[in-house]
Amino acid sequence: MRAWLVRGIWMGLLHGGVQAGVAAVAVRSPEAGSAVRVIAFGLVLVAAVLWGALDAWRQFDGRGMCWFFASLVAGPLAGVVGVVCTGLLVDQTGTESLWPALTGGAAFTALVVLVSAAAGMGLGNLVPQPKETTGG
Repeated sequence: MRAWLVRGIWMGLLHGGVQAGVAAVAVRSPEAGSAVRVIAFGLVLVAAVLWGALDAWRQFDGRGMCWFFASLVAGPLAGVVGVVCTGLLVDQTGTESLWPALTGGAAFTALVVLVSAAAGMGLGNLVPQPKETTGG
């Protein structure tokens, strides 16, 4: 499977699951909603930053375009997963929520994934590679 597809699917599933989790917490405990929202958003950011940093540290060829395509997959997937999980697990969210999730929500998710991964790649380039020793 292509690297960008793997990254896009996992980041989309993570972000969509986080959206549904935040919605569930907000329904059951409204006073904790804002704190959970910040923590959940931080989780998505940290995942993309760490994965991008790991790609840069491993010197993965084509990592910039890989993360660009991954963000294009993650955006719409996160929207669909978020709406479906919210509808099934939290409330009676219907198909009327799907269009906003596939437009504005998907664009926001794609931007978050792309910028976070780019920041991670920048940080990963700063970490020195381990020195190779010659056996002998």
